[in-house]
Amino acid sequence: MTETQATAAPVLSAERLNQSYSYAAYRQLLDELMAENRTTGPNQSEQIIQYARLNLKRMQRLDKTVELLPELQRALDQLDRGYEWLIITEGWCGDAAQIVPVLEAVARASQGKISTRYVLRDENLDLMDRYLTNGGRSIPKLVALCTDTLKEAGTWGPRPAPAQELFNRLKAEGVSYEDFATQLHTWYAQDRTLSTQHELVTLLHNLKKF
Repeated sequence: MTETQATAAPVLSAERLNQSYSYAAYRQLLDELMAENRTTGPNQSEQIIQYARLNLKRMQRLDKTVELLPELQRALDQLDRGYEWLIITEGWCGDAAQIVPVLEAVARASQGKISTRYVLRDENLDLMDRYLTNGGRSIPKLVALCTDTLKEAGTWGPRPAPAQELFNRLKAEGVSYEDFATQLHTWYAQDRTLSTQHELVTLLHNLKKF
C-alpha cells in the first residue's frame, strides 16, 4: 500500500541512518544468525527459526530472479534527485522475504538515485510506531527519504494491496498460522512480484521533494 504524507522534520538523524545496515550487511547478519540456528528479534522459537530459514531461501531465489517491469525502470529513469530508502524489517518476516529483494532490485536499477538502508523493527520501535498499519507493527515498511534533508518523501508497505486484503480476510477467519503462511506465500508466488512493482511505480511518481 502506498502513502505519500510528508513530515516537516527529518525522520532520523544522519548518524542514525549511517548506523543502519546496507543490504549486504543485513543479509550477512541473517546468514550469521542462521548459522547459529537463530534469527533477528527476541522470539527464538523453533517455529520462528524454521520460517526464517525458509525466508533466506526465498530471498536467495528472488535476488536472482527479479526482473523489473519496463514502466518501473522508466519511473526510475525520470527521478531527478536522490533518495534514501529506509526499510524496517526482520529476518523472520515472510512478507519481508518476498518484498525486500524487490526493493533492492529497484535501488540497483536506479543508477545511484536510490540507496537502501535497513533497520530491525524490534530494535527501532520508535521508528516503527510512526508507521503502523491498522494499529499494528506490520513489516516490511519502506520510508522514502530525500537524501539531502532526510525528510519523508513517501512510504509504502507492509505488502501490496491484494496481499493486504488476503491478510485481512485470513486474519478475520482465524485460520491457523500454517494455513495463513501457506496461502499468503502461494499468493506471492503466483503474483511474481508484479503487484509490488506496480505499486512502487505509483510511489516513484508521487515522491515528494523537500
